Formats: sequence, C-alpha cells, structure tokens
Amino acid sequence: MRGGLVGTTVLGELRGAQKSAKGVSLYSRYVNRPAGRYLAAGAYRLGLTPNQVTLVSAAFTFAAIAAVALARPSWPLALTVYAALVVGFAFDSADGQLARLTGKGGPAGEWLDHVVDCAKMVALHTAVLISFHRFFELPGDGWLLLPLGFQFAAVVTFCAGLLTEQLKRGRGTGAAPQAPPSRLRAIALLPVDYGVFCLVFLTLGAPDVFRTVYAVLGAVHALFLVAFLAKWFRELSALPRTAA
Repeated sequence: MRGGLVGTTVLGELRGAQKSAKGVSLYSRYVNRPAGRYLAAGAYRLGLTPNQVTLVSAAFTFAAIAAVALARPSWPLALTVYAALVVGFAFDSADGQLARLTGKGGPAGEWLDHVVDCAKMVALHTAVLISFHRFFELPGDGWLLLPLGFQFAAVVTFCAGLLTEQLKRGRGTGAAPQAPPSRLRAIALLPVDYGVFCLVFLTLGAPDVFRTVYAVLGAVHALFLVAFLAKWFRELSALPRTAA
C-alpha cells in the first residue's frame, strides 16, 4: 500500500512538471510523454539518476539500430526493432521528467541527452543504408542515396532547432505569453515526430513496403526542413540585434 501511495504521489508530481505541449505532436503528447512518466516514476523508485535513464534509452535504441544493420529483414525483426525503438524513445522522455522531478538536471545531463539524440539519428539512417546495401533488391543504386538524404534532413532540422532555441534564449527580451497549444499544429507535426518514424520499422517484414514508406516519409521531412528553416530564420531576424 505504501509503495502504491508513493507511486501515485510521484506520478502526480511528474504530471505537474511536464514541459509545455506547444510545438509537440499528438504522439509525443498523448503516447510518449505519458509512457515516459511511468518510466520516470519507476526510475525514481529504483534510485536511478537522469543520466542513467539516458543511458538506458541509448541501450534500447542502439540495440535496435544494430539489429537493422546486421539482421536480414523479417517480421520478427520488424516487431523487435519497433519495440526497442519505442521503449528507447519513452526512456528519452523519462530522463528529462526525472530531472525536473528530482532537480538533478544540469548542463551536463542536457548535453548527454542531445548527444545521444543526435547520434541515434545519424546511426539509424546509416543502419538503413547498410540494410539497403546488404539485404534489399533495389531497383537501382540511386536508392542508396535515400538514407543519406533522410539523414541530412533529420540532423539539420534537429541541430537548427536546438540552435534557434538557444539563440532565442540568449537574445530574447523576456518571456512571451504562452498561447494555448494548437491541436491542429500537433496533428500537422505528426509526420516529423520520431515516434511516428519508428512505426516505419514495423514494415521491415515487407522490404518493398518499407522502402516506399521510408522514401515518402523522407520526402515529407525534406519539405518540413525547408518550412522550419524559413520560419526559424524569420523569427531570429525579428529579435533585437546585439551591440557590435
């Protein structure tokens, strides 16, 4: 009974320590963050630190990435990879929630989290490239450029988004009033949510389907990259200039 009460209290505190839902897709808001909340509560009861949770996230994610690169596509592989990626993503949410709950977060932890995030993006698309080369019957060698293009769009979006956030913090004139999160925007962001990207790997049992879905999502990411870069450049151009 005592453990249940403690767990309920921790979950309540975690709900109150959530980041803003603004700019977050429906998947992250209603699936990944709630899953991460339960994992963060479990990690808290086990006495894990946020950095240890980050490493657990990395272990699940990179195990899945290695499987994509090394194993021949099949339905069992598809289910295994998807499950590991989703659990790794949930732990990726849990580390930040645990940090806010315990007050043990800091620059080093945030740095570690972002390094792992960037590394998994590069590694996952590299694993797809390796799988294409080793196991897929591609219509032409040009298909090997697809994972490189997808990787480019994903990494530039990630890094440019982080840089934009940091520049806004450094040059902003104060906290602007937060508008209520838009459900329409949350739906529109679904195609570029990492959790939705993980769903693609459920089709690994049908290589041609996987290749097609992966290509479509890669094209969507490229379009979003152009839109994001234009938006962020416009927002940064409107900030006050620093003195030379």
